[in-house]
Amino acid sequence: MYWAFILMQADPAGGSIVSFLPLLAIIAVFYFLLFLPNQRRQKKLQAMLANLKNGDRVITAGGLHGTVAALRDEYLVLRVPPESTRLEVLRSSITGMENPPEESK
Repeated sequence: MYWAFILMQADPAGGSIVSFLPLLAIIAVFYFLLFLPNQRRQKKLQAMLANLKNGDRVITAGGLHGTVAALRDEYLVLRVPPESTRLEVLRSSITGMENPPEESK
């Protein structure tokens, strides 16, 4: 218990810095566990959207599976079954590719 008494008698300026350490640790944990992975996922999605080409099989946010038939600035034309129905969807509604190309490791 003697050490606790010494810590309580410490310099007030040093005590205020020590009291902020847990808060700083929590901020660091949130950054590395929440924000950083989300930023990486967002960059990967943006790169995938920029590299779309005709013939790619994609999945939309609404769950539609289709093949890219035409690319435009803000939207693209998907060909979906049955009978090759053509749908115009926003590029931002694409959430992923059905068979993404394997990354070389």
